[in-house]
Amino acid sequence: MSTQAPLRIGVLVFDDAEELDVVGPFEVLASWAAHSALHPEVVTFSPDGSGVRCAKGLSLVPDTAAADVGPLHVLVHPGGRGTRRLMVDAEHLAWVRAMRATTPLMTSVCTGALVYAAAGLLAGRPATTHHGAVDELVQADPSVLVDTEARFVDDGDVVTSAGVSAGIDMALHLVARLESVEAARATRRGIQYDPAPPV
Repeated sequence: MSTQAPLRIGVLVFDDAEELDVVGPFEVLASWAAHSALHPEVVTFSPDGSGVRCAKGLSLVPDTAAADVGPLHVLVHPGGRGTRRLMVDAEHLAWVRAMRATTPLMTSVCTGALVYAAAGLLAGRPATTHHGAVDELVQADPSVLVDTEARFVDDGDVVTSAGVSAGIDMALHLVARLESVEAARATRRGIQYDPAPPV
């Protein structure tokens, strides 16, 4: 993705967001930003700029509010229990549509895809979400082409990922897209992400 302005990536935070949906991609993208010659900026923001309490109790203080975040090249919309409220929140859905109009790359983690579907962003497009939320995704928009196997689905200007830890894989893919495979591999080594589950 070429752009004259420095790359700006915004990670949305909200009450009842799943912790790893937020901090997994943030860790990858911020680690990349610290070493990249592109000098990308990674910011967190909440709807009103206030602190949020995530699904399992982690409190986060964002950098700014949605109204003040400014232009983004990439939006990361996490999932979590809070998405069920957001997907029926007309103001939030209108905001998502407005961001779609100005943001080159819209991404979601886990049930963040439900919000995108409710906003109409996934109509007729391939997408994925948490395996336990597939039925909800279909209900939100029956035209979505749901991929139940992929860790993430890249459909050009929209990238969705499966549940929770899959956001890390998606974020590494974004690094490869935005800079290079070599940069993504260096970032993966830097955070020592080399899954070999013990069970």
